[in-house]
Amino acid sequence: MDYLSLIKQPIEKDLSDFIALFNSSLTHDDGLLSQVLTHIRQRGGKRMRPMLILLTAKNYGKVTDVAQHAAVGLELLHTASLVHDDVVDESGERRGQASVNASYNNKVAVLVGDYILSTALLHVSYTGNQQIVQYLAELGRTLAAGEILQLSNIQNQEIKEEVYYQVIKQKTAALFEACAAIGALSAGASAEEVKAAGEFGQNLGIMFQIRDDIFDYFDSKEIGKPTGNDMTEGKLTLPVIYALNNTNYESMQTLAKKVKAGTINPDEIAVLVEFTKQQGGIEYAEKRMQEFSQLCMQYIDQHVKDKAIRDSLTAYVDYVVQRNY
Repeated sequence: MDYLSLIKQPIEKDLSDFIALFNSSLTHDDGLLSQVLTHIRQRGGKRMRPMLILLTAKNYGKVTDVAQHAAVGLELLHTASLVHDDVVDESGERRGQASVNASYNNKVAVLVGDYILSTALLHVSYTGNQQIVQYLAELGRTLAAGEILQLSNIQNQEIKEEVYYQVIKQKTAALFEACAAIGALSAGASAEEVKAAGEFGQNLGIMFQIRDDIFDYFDSKEIGKPTGNDMTEGKLTLPVIYALNNTNYESMQTLAKKVKAGTINPDEIAVLVEFTKQQGGIEYAEKRMQEFSQLCMQYIDQHVKDKAIRDSLTAYVDYVVQRNY
């Protein structure tokens, strides 16, 4: 099923307007800055987060200039955080394309990330909505805190599911939560409606990250990263956390500690990946995704009246669960 076409249906023109505004925000006359911004623009992506803002705005009213500038501001904040993350993670690739730090260098990447972040603040100021400005500023803090929590968690010897959720709520789910809440805010929704939309967004974001984490246990050229990449970076995700906490294999606990210490080798990662699959880690993660999916569907049933938007948001939930890249 072509979920993405279904998702876009009620907001096609709005999305087209968003892309034009977003691309113009990442354009500059200066030589090097112009080159790097063009490099970033070419990544494109599926625009999952802006689509969520536009759909939520339409659900509670209509897509206005306020919604568009908020969507651009939020997507720019996300883009800046990815540019900076690639420097922190020493990543050479992003969405199958060379990262900014790999194509240029760390100095250029950090400075361009700062430029994009400032552009995000500029666009959110154009909304003239104090609540939206505050929401985006809080989001920036949350994303940075999530990255720091993830770094400190690598040193933490405890392997707990609660800590995993704590990290992904700040790193990934916070973005989706902000999209849905800001979309509702831009359309003049009540405080209760904004809260409900935000919770819907958070549940979507948690599912999105769990699906991303499952990818790491399988080889795929589409995803553009090798199997066990998270473990190489010192991260233990939901499937392996479940497998470790529901078995008593001392040898696997030792390997998990090596992941956190950054001393694990590719052969040992392959053993830990295989162990996770054999002990039902993937099935458990998929079951958790389904539970969050049900919460999302409850929100749609209770808060979305228009059939086109219902169909679109339902396709959105299904896509997050079913996607294969």
